[in-house]
Amino acid sequence: MDIALQAARLVFDPYVLSVIFFSALFGLFVGAVPGLTATMATALLVPVTFFMPPVPAVAAIVTATAMAIFSGDIPGCLLRIPGTPASAAYTDEAYAMTLKGQAETALGAGLWFSAVGGLFGTLVMIFMAPSLAEVAIKFSSFEYFWLVVLGLASAVFIGASSVVKALISLLLGLLVACIGLENPAGHPRFTFGVTDLLSGVELIPMMVGMFAVSEILRYMVDTNPPARILKDKLGSVFTGMWTLTKKYRWSLLRGSALGTAVGIQPGAGADMAAWMSYAMSKRFSKEPEKFGTGHIEGIVESGAANNSALAGAWIPALVFGIPGDSITAIAIGVLYLKGLNPGPSIFINNAPSVYAIFMVFILANIIMLPLGWACIKAANKVLSVPRDLLMPTVLLFCIVGAYAVNNSLFSVGVVLFFGVVAFLLEENGFPVAPAILGVVLGTMLEENFITSMIKSDGSPAVFFTRPIAGGLAVATFVILLWPLGAWAVRRLRRRSADTAVAE
Repeated sequence: MDIALQAARLVFDPYVLSVIFFSALFGLFVGAVPGLTATMATALLVPVTFFMPPVPAVAAIVTATAMAIFSGDIPGCLLRIPGTPASAAYTDEAYAMTLKGQAETALGAGLWFSAVGGLFGTLVMIFMAPSLAEVAIKFSSFEYFWLVVLGLASAVFIGASSVVKALISLLLGLLVACIGLENPAGHPRFTFGVTDLLSGVELIPMMVGMFAVSEILRYMVDTNPPARILKDKLGSVFTGMWTLTKKYRWSLLRGSALGTAVGIQPGAGADMAAWMSYAMSKRFSKEPEKFGTGHIEGIVESGAANNSALAGAWIPALVFGIPGDSITAIAIGVLYLKGLNPGPSIFINNAPSVYAIFMVFILANIIMLPLGWACIKAANKVLSVPRDLLMPTVLLFCIVGAYAVNNSLFSVGVVLFFGVVAFLLEENGFPVAPAILGVVLGTMLEENFITSMIKSDGSPAVFFTRPIAGGLAVATFVILLWPLGAWAVRRLRRRSADTAVAE
């Protein structure tokens, strides 16, 4: 109890509260600008934290990243331009709701369930950090390989219209992930002598191009398009959220739990959590045919997952000093800089500061609700801008955001190139989401496979004999073969019914 009181005094200091408030505003802005990510928000805050005591320094990073992950939903919902990679998994779903005049419901769900998922992940971090970290530390390249394959298998369910076209799109993304020196051999692949391709294709410019530029091209081709947004004013974004919470309580729990579990795994992060959770939502939904047409269930589950993954990523960071994602990799540097050396002893030597970090997580997710509401209301003005003015402005933001990633004109070219590619894909019925997923997970898949084969001396049996790896392998094959099994069951039932009628 004394430790909790000391932690509360550290957090509820006026200076710390002001840092949390302004960091929240900064995070909301960065997340809402396409091309700027939560990781970039963290990196930009690091120089500022040099002049802060430990608790406000960590509070600034925690608050800004939580806000940025949520606010990435706003341009995704209104303009089909995900502000952050974690929002890309359900951008099409949210935008489809906007086209049906349900923007306030989509944005409200993104805000409400992001906060609930973040609180869930925080509670898990508070009560189960040491034990969960012990499980996470047992993961090696064999388990990571199956975890990535499990994520890639979700592309089968993300592809709404055709499994074959979804797989083709996924393979295209995996091919793009092969470009550059980011491979175990360190050999340049598919660079065609272009120096800028040695580091591979940047995810952010590619994602902005495939979602935003393709939409702009679609508007340009159709010289007399129908009204793309059917409602020019947002109602109350919190209306009906409690009803959705009760209706989709199992989806909320599943997304929060999956997000936390994925966040604990080093290198996974909120992006992978959102993709996997959206796929799981469709897989277990009673109305899977509605996904892709503007169905709130996918937003509920994956929106909770990406914010719960943020808290999950801090578990191995605090207990072992192992970053769960790129954000906690930067945060660990700040912890060392401030004398809060991560490791099991941090709970003994710096207990008040650790509990203060826990309280900051709770506070950040609570203040997300009013500040997120204000951000959504401000973004409401976007709906009333004529699209003849809006589209060129969006293109300008895309170009500026892409250039800001590496200060390179090559990134601008990547945006435009993949915008054309995505436009051609979607015009022919190929979904772009699996391609993005392939790029996100492709490098991780190859690295863990090669590392595992080297460790096992070329024997693939180890992928199945290790307990955790074997369990993940079973889960992967169940997901892959489930559609075939469901088809076989339906066929048998139909045959039995026909036989009964004939008799």
